[in-house]
Amino acid sequence: MLHRTEQFIHRLVNWVGYLLAVLLFLMVLNVTFDVMMRYVFRASSVGMQEMEWHLFSVIILFGVGYALQHEAHVRVDFLYDRMREKTKAIINIIGTLFFLVPLSLLILFGSFSFVGDSYLAREISEDPGGLHYRWLIKSMIPVSFGFLIFSAIGYIIANINRLRS
Repeated sequence: MLHRTEQFIHRLVNWVGYLLAVLLFLMVLNVTFDVMMRYVFRASSVGMQEMEWHLFSVIILFGVGYALQHEAHVRVDFLYDRMREKTKAIINIIGTLFFLVPLSLLILFGSFSFVGDSYLAREISEDPGGLHYRWLIKSMIPVSFGFLIFSAIGYIIANINRLRS
């Protein structure tokens, strides 16, 4: 049962990773277009510049959950690499349960009012020609931390399976 749950979460997190790769490609195209317009044609678009940081924000916010699953997150590797597999699994479970999940829950629930206020105020870009619906990019904060918690559950299950084998 745990193996099937782990595989399901792993597939879903990988699917999000593929989506992030597409967004990264779109961001590169956006930046290339913006640079060409600015330096070749002496024209610039505030909306295109804002789209750069919107895409970058989504990639970073959701990339954390993807990085967790693929063991690409930050830790003290020179100590961790010398430990036994079961010790690593125990450290991963404890660290995820007592540090990652509570902080993620705090940010998840703490960001609802931030997004709600932006939505109710119909917040838009302060710059002329900027993007509308600022609440939409702000809503990625709770969504991405929900995704991080989902990924953390898969990470805990994977480490439980490591302990059991």
